[in-house]
Amino acid sequence: MRACHKRPISVNQINKLIDEVETEIFNREEKEIPSEVIGELVMNKLKDLEEVAYIRFASVYREFKDINTFMDELKNVLNK
Repeated sequence: MRACHKRPISVNQINKLIDEVETEIFNREEKEIPSEVIGELVMNKLKDLEEVAYIRFASVYREFKDINTFMDELKNVLNK
């Protein structure tokens, strides 16, 4: 939710993203899903939904160590 704050993303879009992530998790039929897998699923969904929200989430989730790492991620988004 924080990553989507003040972005042109509706509550319905956020709920849909959550539902999609939950569905993918349940479809794995595993007892335990590592948090890294969940984080990557959320990041991939956010990348398709809204780039700024994706960068916000990625900056916290991936704990960018310096500005160069952050810029590398921005370049990856811009190149796609």
